[in-house]
Amino acid sequence: MRTTQRGITMIELLIALSIVAILAGIAMPACSGAFEASRSSSARAALLASYMAAVDGATMSGSHAVLCPSSDGSTCLGDPDWSGGWIVFLDTDGDREHQTGEPIVAHHGALAGKVRLHSTVGRTRIVIQPSGGNAGSNVTYTLCDGRGAAMAETLVLSNRGFLHAGVPAAAAIASTCVP
Repeated sequence: MRTTQRGITMIELLIALSIVAILAGIAMPACSGAFEASRSSSARAALLASYMAAVDGATMSGSHAVLCPSSDGSTCLGDPDWSGGWIVFLDTDGDREHQTGEPIVAHHGALAGKVRLHSTVGRTRIVIQPSGGNAGSNVTYTLCDGRGAAMAETLVLSNRGFLHAGVPAAAAIASTCVP
């Protein structure tokens, strides 16, 4: 008596796996780009939320609030790279440095993926006045992610406290975007 074997052959299995690998290879770049776009959008939203927390803190307390890059969640850095995170604190003594006893009203950790955020050189402390305005000159943030320089954007904070999007300059892209 003859028995019939059912199943798939090794050749059929290899063909199926090849098709799955090809489809995965096509889908991965699209998924990666979508993830980077989402991370970039999250960074933009976090910066806006931190700015709003600074305005709220300054207007409610009557003192200045300071946004600054911080990788440890308590010390301001003198670097225009905000990718490692930032803090917002009420600057009760007016020295633009976070001291013990000065409340931190917002904190954001390091940005995910290949997202990078840099401010205008020399603008590492953003001081928000009790009126809600930005003390000093405009500050421009350049935001870049793993999708490349073509997708870079700027966020400009005016003296009056308005935040709007823009197109980054070539020098800002070169210093911010990961090759």
